[in-house]
Amino acid sequence: MEEIFSRVSVREYLTKPVEKEKVEAMMRAAMAAPSACNQQPWEFYVVNQPEVIQQLASCSPFAKCLLNAPLALVPCYRTENLICPEYHDIDLSACVENLLLEAHHLGLGAVWLGIAPLAERMEKAKAVLHLPHGLEVFAFIACGYPKEPRNPQNRYDASRVHWDFFA
Repeated sequence: MEEIFSRVSVREYLTKPVEKEKVEAMMRAAMAAPSACNQQPWEFYVVNQPEVIQQLASCSPFAKCLLNAPLALVPCYRTENLICPEYHDIDLSACVENLLLEAHHLGLGAVWLGIAPLAERMEKAKAVLHLPHGLEVFAFIACGYPKEPRNPQNRYDASRVHWDFFA
């Protein structure tokens, strides 16, 4: 899969809006992720209103790139009625990675901005989105058409692969 090796984090975007069809494709890819006991704890908020994006950007000192993004995707997780609640962070990580790969495949740029597990950031974001009880913010994804191309890095490090038990 070429997208795994060519995807990069994109923090600067054109002012062009992201089409609804592409947002739906990213949501489909995200929800295709595996989850513990198939619990699928995810819910998503799709935000394209600049004033709400601005409020989200103020939830974390590392979310300022949201300010020039035409789209913010906010993956959240349910806290109730889960079979394996201790795995929600792993489940959401898998779904966010799928989302990022699909964004790249569609010609979009995106970056994963961590919110959980920092309670202060999670509470601020929850207040901005008026989330109901039982739903928590996991991350922000800034998304849009890249302002300029970026070259991917080769992150393979053979010294981190241990072959001791390979027959």
